[in-house]
Amino acid sequence: MTIAVTTPTGNVGSRVLRLLAQAGERPRALARDPSRLSLPASLADVRQGDLMDADFLAGALTGADALFWATPEVFGADDPMADMERMGANVAAAIRAAGVSRVVQISSVGAERGSGAGLIDGLARNEQQLVETGAEVCTLRCGYYFTNLLGSLGSLRAGTLHATMPADLPIAWVDPRDVGEIAAMRLLSGWSGRQIAGVHGPEDLSFAAVAERLGAVLGPEIRVEVVPADVLETSLREEGLSEKAAAGVAGMAAAVGDGFRPAQVRDERTTTPTTLESWAYATLRPLILASAS
Repeated sequence: MTIAVTTPTGNVGSRVLRLLAQAGERPRALARDPSRLSLPASLADVRQGDLMDADFLAGALTGADALFWATPEVFGADDPMADMERMGANVAAAIRAAGVSRVVQISSVGAERGSGAGLIDGLARNEQQLVETGAEVCTLRCGYYFTNLLGSLGSLRAGTLHATMPADLPIAWVDPRDVGEIAAMRLLSGWSGRQIAGVHGPEDLSFAAVAERLGAVLGPEIRVEVVPADVLETSLREEGLSEKAAAGVAGMAAAVGDGFRPAQVRDERTTTPTTLESWAYATLRPLILASAS
């Protein structure tokens, strides 16, 4: 079976790529920069190109039986929603032309809203574009990635966790490695029709609970500072994001933080094992300690 993998150097895609190779497959890695692949090139069929390039996608999916699709982050784009729409159109056309029969897509909690959720609306549109190809599509709607905390190393070193929603609001938090494992299992299994599954991590956590648990792992007490959506948007624009990108990022936080509950409920199938504490000890703590030495 030929399985094409997008974003193979990302937190989720790299895990999918490795697990497929360990399962005996020779995955096809669609990489912008193959030098960043963590898997030896001998274990994968590497195709270099950009997902914004329709011709590249068409060629890369020729002969593929299945596809792992994750829309790459486009926060730095002038119009991220337009780029997400274009990538979705490109891959949909390539799926139809190549006759790819199965697609596992990474989406987000909140995509079921369809609109009003900032850049998550782009993922909702991508869901629709993939389903319209006629392929068997399994969409994984994931919680808030632990790895988002890596963008807050400076504030965490100073003892502050910036929250983009009410500090006491519980939401799903998940390790991207666990998402990759679920995606790889789905790619290697069979299903029919349209499936949507939640990937919610081990438990719902508020930012206040996250701060408490990070404090126990990192040493000093971590305090929570809530950043209102309008302040976040202004800050992102000052950091260089375009007006549309800043509004899209702030819109994601506001939409998930308004009391919304996922359509896919937490149960044994949506709950994954890796805890925030174990991830923080293995991944976040070394980075904090290295900066202090």
